[in-house]
Amino acid sequence: MNIAMRNKIIEVCQSKIAKKGDNVGVSFYAFFANKNDKPNELMEVATWWIQTHQLDHFEKAHKIIKLVRDEKSL
Repeated sequence: MNIAMRNKIIEVCQSKIAKKGDNVGVSFYAFFANKNDKPNELMEVATWWIQTHQLDHFEKAHKIIKLVRDEKSL
């Protein structure tokens, strides 16, 4: 994923944690508007979420932040 998408994922997860607490879960849909105006980015994140990491539909926001940060350091 590109750096802008990685940053957006981290930002959204941190916002959800701040609003709903440490135990909040997120779906990859949380990073997009309700309408499908960026289908290529949506598919890229869906592939990363489902195929690459084999994540469940909802995962803890802290886990997603860690996965994204770990990949940034590669």
